[in-house]
Parts: sequence; structure tokens; C-alpha cells
Amino acid sequence: MKLFDLDGRVAVITGGNAGIGLGMAKGLAAAGAAVVIAGQRAERNAEAARAIETLGGNAVALDVDVCDEKSCWSLLERAVERFGRVDILVNNAGTAIRKQPETYTLAEWTNVMDTNLTGAFLCAQAAYPHLLRGGGGKIVNIGSMFSLFGASHAVPYAASKGGIVQMTKALACAWAKDNIQVNAILPGWIDTPLTQTARMEVPGLHERVLARSPAGRWGEPQDLAGVAVFLASSASDFITGAAIPVDGGYSAQG
Repeated sequence: MKLFDLDGRVAVITGGNAGIGLGMAKGLAAAGAAVVIAGQRAERNAEAARAIETLGGNAVALDVDVCDEKSCWSLLERAVERFGRVDILVNNAGTAIRKQPETYTLAEWTNVMDTNLTGAFLCAQAAYPHLLRGGGGKIVNIGSMFSLFGASHAVPYAASKGGIVQMTKALACAWAKDNIQVNAILPGWIDTPLTQTARMEVPGLHERVLARSPAGRWGEPQDLAGVAVFLASSASDFITGAAIPVDGGYSAQG
């Protein structure tokens, strides 16, 4: 359907070199978008871009440190230099440190908040003039089930992901006049390197996730591809400020 056609559009995905980010990048490329894989690890970025090209997509790898304002602005400028425009920004870069709240250092708290929340804001700011120049565009922020629920072992992560939802709403209100739609995806428990580590660090997590999820399984990165395409495409032109769970029913289960 043309509503979901991304031919001629350019998408920048931070943290796009693995896990959920790569799953969404593959989906956007399959829908026709040229994709910029942005992350801190150059070799992994290049590997992800090659994987998309192998599938017939158009992708380039660019480095970024989302905690650095200049790096965020440089990323968007280089994307425009490469493709001539930017239409879609997916703020996916993230990190987590799992500890009891009384044991976090300020540096650990700051690292998580800067990566997950401040970095998304900086990239959105950097993307804004390019989206405006193109007559509008899409920003997709990646939240979490911890945007909705608390967790004793993930206080800064939960705080940052709750902030993602509120930032999404505020940016949606600010930039609707510019034909820029800003929405959030709230992934549930997806099988990625990050959650594989969580299963080792949090006893009983695997069993609890399966017990609560009506779908009866962990999600896969490709489960995020469809909603990413929807929010990046003309199909969502009258949707802004929304936060959509992709969680196999986890958040619906009492």
C-alpha cells in the first residue's frame, strides 16, 4: 500500500546496529527508505549496514555519541550530505545499569539518563531544521514497558523511559504546526543482547515474563519493524503524541 511506502525517504536510526534498532532499520529499508545506521561502534555499524544491503536495502553507517551535542548535530548533517535529506528519526540508542537504587553512583545515573533521554532530545533538536526544510517528517522515540511500570533494579532506566513518553507528547504538541509527528514505541520484553544480560542478572525474570505475557513468548527484534514503518509513513499522518506498546499483551495483563 502506498500509505506505507517509504520510497525516497531517509531514516536515521540511533542504536541501529543491533537488537531492536536493527530490527526496525530492516523494516524501514524493506519499505523503501534509505537508512542511516548510527551508533558508537563503527565495526558493528558497518556490519549492520551490510546486512541491510544484503537484503536489498540502501544503508550507510555513521558514528554518533548521543551524549555529545556536537556529535548529534554532526550525525544529522552527515546524513543530509549523504542522501540530500532526512525525513525520519528513530531515537533508539539506550543503555541500562541494573542495581538496587541505594547503590547507584551519580555517574551511573547520569550515564543512563544522558544516553536514553537527553540523547533523544539532542537528536530531535538536530533533526528539526532538516525535517522543517523538507516540509515535515517523523520522529519515533523508543520507550519501554518501564515507561509504564516500576522496577526496583532499574530506577534510572525507568525514569529515563518515563521521560521519553512525556518528551514525546511535548514535542508532538510543539511541532505539529510544522507537520512533524512525534510518537513513541514501548517495547515489551524483546529477546536482545540487553535483555539476555537482564535474564542473567535478574533471577526468575524469564519465567515471570512468560507467565505474564498473553502471547506466551519473548518478542523478537523483527516484531518492531511493522510499527516502525507505520509511524514513519503517511499512514500515521494524523497520529502524534502517542505511545504504542509492542509487548505481546504484557501491559494488558492484570
